[in-house]
Amino acid sequence: MDRLTSLTVFGQVVESGGFSAAGRKLDMSVTMVSNHIRALEDRLGVRLLNRTTRKISLTEVGRAYYERSKQVLADLDEADRIAEAANQTPRGTLRVFTNSHLTRFLSPVISEYVARNPDVSVDLLAGERTPDLVEEGFDLAIHTLPPRDSSAVVRRLTTWRHILCCAPSYLAAHPAPRELSDLTQHNCLRYAYYRFGDEWRFDGPDGRPKAVRVSGNVVSSNAELLRQLVLDGRGIYLAPSFLVQDEIDSGRLVRLLPAFRPAERSIDVSYPHRHHLSSKVRVFIELLAKRFAEHRRWADPPPAEPRGGARLKVATAADVVLQPR
Repeated sequence: MDRLTSLTVFGQVVESGGFSAAGRKLDMSVTMVSNHIRALEDRLGVRLLNRTTRKISLTEVGRAYYERSKQVLADLDEADRIAEAANQTPRGTLRVFTNSHLTRFLSPVISEYVARNPDVSVDLLAGERTPDLVEEGFDLAIHTLPPRDSSAVVRRLTTWRHILCCAPSYLAAHPAPRELSDLTQHNCLRYAYYRFGDEWRFDGPDGRPKAVRVSGNVVSSNAELLRQLVLDGRGIYLAPSFLVQDEIDSGRLVRLLPAFRPAERSIDVSYPHRHHLSSKVRVFIELLAKRFAEHRRWADPPPAEPRGGARLKVATAADVVLQPR
């Protein structure tokens, strides 16, 4: 029998003054109460209770054992209360891993989180890899790459697509691509972890899959570096929508071949297990989900709408040169 349950039954028998009264308080049959006491005595090899038909009394050993076990049970109850309180109020250190190019979107979430939860500190590590959550001691990871551990729990935060783009200054010096195959004649800035390598893949205007093998003078695992290079007019970039949508909207970047749509991707949060999440992890995940839900436009980024002056000139030029033959 379970030793802790037997201790609880023993204490209740002593405090209630009998097996029947203890059984009623514990919602347990008298036979089961008796079995627990017998199992405890057999395990210890001593008699704890003197029994008569009318009452029970503690033996000398039983009295000492009762006082000690009573303290043990009280300590366990206190430990339970502490654990429950800790799980109701986020506290401790939250260890988070994320891909470097997501930190700008995590910054406001973390700021809001620590403001709301002053008993929590955040330890954030960023990099272009997929960590082992358990081995490296991370509570969770936010990433665009598939998790390393297939047993991890994965929750989708938002979807996104790549955007084929370049700077207006690049178009001023190079003919704009009119067809997907034209990309072979351009300097293409490539992300090292793009899942198809040098073969950029799209769904064509007819809905069929299309691909083109590209080349260029820069390949990097740092998406922010590639973003800066495309802004500087150094080439064409198949960029994550969440990295360049603001630049597309402002006209600093021009969207190319919008009829060719890359496959939908996702930003996910993963964590080692689903059950008994600590409140610091649960509260952070819920805040993440709420804030990233505000970025749904990343899934289907619209072409920029021209707004006056230089913006109109850039957009109009792009519209002209991107007309299909």
